[in-house]
This record gives sequence, structure tokens and C-alpha cells, in this order.
Amino acid sequence: MTTTIRPLSVQSILVVTTVLSVIASANTFAAGRNGQGAAPPVRGSQNYEQWLTREVGHQLVQVPWLSVFDNLQYSVTGSEVTLSGQVWQPVTKDDAQTAVKGIEGVTKVNNNIEVLPLSPFDDEIRRAEYRAVYGAPELQRYAMGVLPSIHIIVKGGHVTLVGTVDNEMDKNVALIRAKSVPNVFSVDDQLQVRPARASVQSKN
Repeated sequence: MTTTIRPLSVQSILVVTTVLSVIASANTFAAGRNGQGAAPPVRGSQNYEQWLTREVGHQLVQVPWLSVFDNLQYSVTGSEVTLSGQVWQPVTKDDAQTAVKGIEGVTKVNNNIEVLPLSPFDDEIRRAEYRAVYGAPELQRYAMGVLPSIHIIVKGGHVTLVGTVDNEMDKNVALIRAKSVPNVFSVDDQLQVRPARASVQSKN
């Protein structure tokens, strides 16, 4: 399973989301830890990898300085953890590895996180993109509460939008707003629309 960490805002609280399926909320993640004892399942057991996946997420959400300009992901195979994605501060890459290394039972951490190049030009684009995207009335709710979901990754003047939105209209608005920022070479829209909840069955 590959998982991505999504922050609340620039340098703030984080939540965990599942890339391969429905993005999990902070409450869902917390519920996943309920009932877990202090000791992990036996390494190699059926429940161990699931426990470790939750525990890695628990540690990564506490990494400081993770922001909406980062795209932090991880995967777990047995007792081995692989970190990936992009961060714009080197300390975030180091802190993520340190956090995961301290988890009981982890035998290896592959740190494949890319540190984005330092660039005043890219920093200006980040600020402008944040204002453009989250300044749209339709999108302001994504910057509120504990579930922000639009990440803005900038590298060499190229912008990638990652995360989730509620509907196609919001996805289109985010793309239009991102493209409106001057001096941006390209915008890659990787936003996903959250699947609609299953309809409640009618009573008999």
C-alpha cells in the first residue's frame, strides 16, 4: 500500500490519505489505531504489515514543517518502509526518516524522498499559486479545518497539483486558477475526485 501525507496548511497539522483508494480522513486514521496495544503484532504475522502501515502514518503526521508544498508518500512491505514524494526543505526528508526508523520492528528505511531545488523563483510561484488556488471562493473550504487536500508542488517553474477534491467542478477550478499564475511553465493536474459515498438503502 502506498500512502501520502497531507498537511493542514503551510507548516501545520497533518493528516494521512490513501493514494490507491478513497482518501482517509484524520478520524478514520485515528479509528484505525483504536484497540491497538502497546506491543506490535509478531513480525511476519498477518496483522503486522497493517499495524506497521498505521504506525508509520502516525509517526509521519508528527513530522514538523511538512506543508501544502510537499507531497510525502510511503509504502510498507513486511518490515521495510519506503519513503517517496517531494519536499521543499531538506530537514523534512531527514525528519521523516528519523521518525520511521524509531518504530519498533522496522528493519529498513529506503528514503527516496526528493528534495526540491532551492529557488527564489519557485518560492514566488508557490506563494502566488497558494493565493490563486485557495483564494478561489469555491476552494477556500479545502484550506480550512483539519482536512486540506490540494497540494502545490513546484519544481523549476513547473507546477503539479496533487490531492483530492469533492467534484469535477472544483478540480477544474483549481486547474484554471493554477494556470492563471504568471511565469508558470506548465501545470500538471493530478487531483483526484473523491468517490461519492454509497447511497443509503431505503427502508423495507
